[in-house]
Amino acid sequence: MQPTTLRTVQVGRFTLRIRTTPGPVSPGSPRAPYVLVHGLGMTHHYLDRLRAELAADAVVHAVDLPGYGPDPRPRTPLSVEDHAALIVEALGLLGIRSCTLIGHSMGVQFVTEAALQSPTLAERVVLIGPVVDRLRRTVFQQAVSLAHDTLRESPSANLIVGRDYLQTGTRWYLRQVRPMMDYPLERAVERLQCPVLVMRGGRDLVARRRWCEELVARAQDGELVEIPGQPHVVQHSAADRVAAEIVAFSTRGRTTSTTFLPEASEETSGKLEHHSA
Repeated sequence: MQPTTLRTVQVGRFTLRIRTTPGPVSPGSPRAPYVLVHGLGMTHHYLDRLRAELAADAVVHAVDLPGYGPDPRPRTPLSVEDHAALIVEALGLLGIRSCTLIGHSMGVQFVTEAALQSPTLAERVVLIGPVVDRLRRTVFQQAVSLAHDTLRESPSANLIVGRDYLQTGTRWYLRQVRPMMDYPLERAVERLQCPVLVMRGGRDLVARRRWCEELVARAQDGELVEIPGQPHVVQHSAADRVAAEIVAFSTRGRTTSTTFLPEASEETSGKLEHHSA
């Protein structure tokens, strides 16, 4: 794998860090890049294995959003829509006009909303371990599921998650919980114009199978992939299998979902700085 480049993108008063890993040198037309977006409290670290696997197919960009990682926390909470707008703007500053957006957990909400805000940007969308289940939309239910899931994660996954949580800090973490709980992912997925791949680990207690099946049914062009025996942070514990499914998804044609749907619940400037990763 070629060296990864770290770029700091300033969008208004917000700072995003984007790590770019080049894809393979190909004589043909280059594939659209993959863009990885982390979830609540996290950074790029738990996406690194997936980034390395996907770089064998195309260029990969891993985004660290404002407030996550070493940068100062924004003074005010950011909504899902705010985060999505920052992603779209930052990718535009990098010259990315079309890509496959890949989010994990709350990152699913960010990439879904980014695809809605900029349909021409999102060639395809991958939703790994999507939250929040509309029938389990309480902080208590989500906290219990996440706690139980940690017992199923590998030591390396728990180490990365714990380290990132500490770096993000309790205050910023808690300020982002309410936007996550309030975002109606099921309604947003219905409006996506691009193909949607929903992925989950077979032992994921956060993104349960019924919920993932519902999201696929709601999508205009949806597909579900389950990685047997894996927990919520499946892109770390089974990065090779997750990457293989994403690459296969990125090459297939479009389909149309006609499944019955259940009733659901209710301009900036910027600059770039280059660093070594």
